[in-house]
Amino acid sequence: MAGGLSLTGLVKRFGDAVAVDGLDLEIGEGEFFSLLGSSGCGKTTTLRMIAGFEEPDEGQIVLDGADLSQVSPHKRPVNTVFQSYALFPFLDVSDNVAFGLRYQRASKDDVRRRVGAALELVQMGSLAKRKPHQLSGGQQQRVALARALVLEPTVLLLDEPMGALDAKLRKQLQLELRALQKQVGTTFVYVTHDQEEALTMSDRLAVLESGRVMQVGTPSEVYSEPANAHVATFLGTANLWDAHIVSADADGVCCKVGDVELRVAGTRAEPGSEMAVMVRPERVEVTPAGTATDGANVLPGRVGTLTFRGAHTAVLLDCSGLRLEAEVANVAGAPPAWLAEGAAVVAQVSPQALRLLSA
Repeated sequence: MAGGLSLTGLVKRFGDAVAVDGLDLEIGEGEFFSLLGSSGCGKTTTLRMIAGFEEPDEGQIVLDGADLSQVSPHKRPVNTVFQSYALFPFLDVSDNVAFGLRYQRASKDDVRRRVGAALELVQMGSLAKRKPHQLSGGQQQRVALARALVLEPTVLLLDEPMGALDAKLRKQLQLELRALQKQVGTTFVYVTHDQEEALTMSDRLAVLESGRVMQVGTPSEVYSEPANAHVATFLGTANLWDAHIVSADADGVCCKVGDVELRVAGTRAEPGSEMAVMVRPERVEVTPAGTATDGANVLPGRVGTLTFRGAHTAVLLDCSGLRLEAEVANVAGAPPAWLAEGAAVVAQVSPQALRLLSA
């Protein structure tokens, strides 16, 4: 089973609106690849073109060296799991999973064997005779996965299949789906607008906006080293400011954000240029006022607001006019006693934690 997918110059228009605008992607065989973006960014349209439900106006879709442009949807070695699951209400679990095998002219013994194996794979073997209305949302999703996998597709397409589930169940199924993909080795192309899903499950992901690819990389690459301001703000929380480059040397640059001067390591920029500078809240260290600190980017400030978020407290700081969001771990189960609204504190941002982006 291979599953290497190449999308080249894909364009899809609906009237005057361009839904996908010259999209290029290389998806490796056996990879869990996510298309991440907000509503209307072109991710579902891209998925539908891979499946054959939409025809591209321009470009190519090549699977394992074969051009799919002239292959009808039902003949492509691709299957799709939709958000609605689309289970047949009058069929039990076993018959729902077996439905697609009827068109492969499989023998009864082969159908029984493959359906049983697929249900065991998703841990639904004991519920084979139940109807969809007798299942929870998570169980229905497992049935939809089994129905897709039983056909042994080269590529499995998943269009926001967890969108209707509650938060706790989604977290559980994210881990299950990732483990399942590793077990079967099928190439998964997963569409989502949920950042946590994409970060949790993907080998690599592509962030899309206005039908174009903003960045492709591993979750840690895209999160820690965003290519531009859109990726930085869409994927997680980010402090993002306009910055004026004051000076540059072999180790990095010095930039000015308002009245605050910041040192950024490991980057290059022309003095006098206008850039943007970004840091993630969890990489900002906050300590009580008067704490001895060494190094660059030490910013005295005052706490504005606190937001308790379980494992950590989100802290909004005012550091000489610079608004800075940070996270303080609730090691004792609650914010530390010195952290209170209006309290004087010191924030320190490592030069390695800051990233320069195009303005």
